[in-house]
Amino acid sequence: MKVIKILILSVISAFFSSAVLSETRITYKSAKSTSSYYQMAVQIADTMKKSTNGKMILTIEESQGSVQNVKEVAARTGNYVFTTPPVLVKLAIAEKAMFKGKGNPNYKNIRALFPIPSLTMHFVMSKKSGVKNFSDMAGKTILLGKGSFGAKEGAKYIKKFGLEGKVKLAQVELSNAVPALKNGQIDGFVTAGSYPAPNVIEAAASMGVNVISLTEDQIKSSKRTKLTIPSGTYKGQNSDITTTSLPVVAYATTNMSKDVAYNLTKAYWENKGKLGEAAKWWNGVTPKMISNVSTKIHSGAIKYYQEIGVKLANHHK
Repeated sequence: MKVIKILILSVISAFFSSAVLSETRITYKSAKSTSSYYQMAVQIADTMKKSTNGKMILTIEESQGSVQNVKEVAARTGNYVFTTPPVLVKLAIAEKAMFKGKGNPNYKNIRALFPIPSLTMHFVMSKKSGVKNFSDMAGKTILLGKGSFGAKEGAKYIKKFGLEGKVKLAQVELSNAVPALKNGQIDGFVTAGSYPAPNVIEAAASMGVNVISLTEDQIKSSKRTKLTIPSGTYKGQNSDITTTSLPVVAYATTNMSKDVAYNLTKAYWENKGKLGEAAKWWNGVTPKMISNVSTKIHSGAIKYYQEIGVKLANHHK
């Protein structure tokens, strides 16, 4: 009888040990809870849990920004995943800019997993304004907002492309951009976010807008990544829009095992279609965006990309 009890206990113990080992818990550091990138994190976590039958659990943590996400690598262990533009990882490893004098050996252990929707610049002008290219914005009232990437980038372009002092900058919060456009307080606004952007969708549907394309020379001068918003993304948009973007990528570190990185990356790409059904901003993400990664990719992710035939650069390995 005692032997039977011992056997039963051994089986139960083995079962629960297997169950625990089969469950992978991952911390996913995202963005402010009010941002679209936090919504993306929630969507990824929900999709991963469902697609793996609960074997992969992502716990979402709010963040104050991409720089903080990178800096936390200094103290994080285990399966820490975070999102940030590739340029910040490169700066952290090189100890430049905001990381100057604040280097940490753990930064060299950062490894890319997969791209998520890019921050995409939108120069949105009302149809009534008649503005169809960047130079036409002279004499118009433009809303940039305050403090955001879009506001800083918009101000940079206005100066760089010869419109400094030629446009009036509206003192209105970006959250009020669409109402201000409707009532004629402004002629246009600048916003950066994954496309299709909700405020641009609203403006295009309610009153009609022109989303301005940048020229090849302007894109080159901006030193940002070129991105094409396909025709038909917004109501009344009958041709592609060429603009700039700041790529955003999900990263882990070498603390994450090859198997976990492989399974996470595979689950992400195999379920991206479902993510796109829930929110259209996922539809702009393709494996080609791996080329935006300027540092190393996790060995587990490399294994998956090689399986599906994605071309990787030497610096990725």
